[in-house]
Amino acid sequence: MPGSPAPESESDSAGSPAASLPEPAAGERRTGFHALRKGGLNWESLPLRLFGKGNARFWDPADIDLSQDAEDWKKLGGGARTSVLRLCAFFVAGEEAVTEDIQPFIRAMASEGRLGDEMYLTQFAFEEAKHVQAFRLWLDAIGVQEDLHEHVDANPGYRKLFHEELPGSLERLLEDPSPRNQVRASVTYNHVIEGSLALTGYYAWNHVCTVRDIFPGMRRIVRRIGDDERRHMAWGTFTCRRHVAADDANWGVVGERLDELLPHVMSTVERGGKPSGDPDARRYELPPEELVRYAGDRALRRLGAIGSARGVPVSRIDLDAAPEDLEERFGEEDREAMRKATAGN
Repeated sequence: MPGSPAPESESDSAGSPAASLPEPAAGERRTGFHALRKGGLNWESLPLRLFGKGNARFWDPADIDLSQDAEDWKKLGGGARTSVLRLCAFFVAGEEAVTEDIQPFIRAMASEGRLGDEMYLTQFAFEEAKHVQAFRLWLDAIGVQEDLHEHVDANPGYRKLFHEELPGSLERLLEDPSPRNQVRASVTYNHVIEGSLALTGYYAWNHVCTVRDIFPGMRRIVRRIGDDERRHMAWGTFTCRRHVAADDANWGVVGERLDELLPHVMSTVERGGKPSGDPDARRYELPPEELVRYAGDRALRRLGAIGSARGVPVSRIDLDAAPEDLEERFGEEDREAMRKATAGN
């Protein structure tokens, strides 16, 4: 029942210390309010820290000047335009999908009485919707109005992930928000869709735009989205850590789900990330092996963060900033890589 304290922890993300809420009266569907109980909300819990950070880093896609991007688009050749549109189509479709599919996770957190997670996930969903807005405004600014479905429909791996695995794993939470299903949903949404595909793709695109010195508006969009997505990743890692700490069997669920999805990830990358046919454009692109190295490094370090929760008292996980700190390090590493790319251009 929404409003009841989380069963796993003595100090949950809704308040500290956790306290029993009053029993509901006959006919009532709510037991009480976390924000009214003794101790209030635990602002030091990771979900509420992420919530506060997101508020502090608010940005509006409509504020970004895209006029130079429109001029740069006019100067691109046909091959480069095709590559850019394919990549943009992947991103805008993916952001729309995750905007729609995150809702069951909010209900799953409500079923545990985790108000802090609910608060953060409402911001999470809003940010995903904002990413859709940013990409669509960019396409509008460069004058692209044609249907772009051909770029995603031709990729079987992409269709498998976004048409089946992502919505299926999240919708399952509506019927059974068990820890196992939460872990499977988080691995799918956060660690595969966001971590393996989106953040690696954003890194590659930012690199291309930086070394070619084009699309300043898109570069700003990608930097902003990357900051949002790293907070999303921190929450996903945290959620897996919470369940692994509570039951070590959930560590096996993490590996099980990654093994199921990896073939579709590789298929998506192989079909969607092939080098440009334009030799001039290709010299600005990161080689496929560099992108594989980048994605593998990030995945292994995030898995290490999840695995480090094994055997840890659950009461410590809510206050452990390890997932947040890891994503901040990733952000600084990316910024340093772009500084080097700019210096070497």
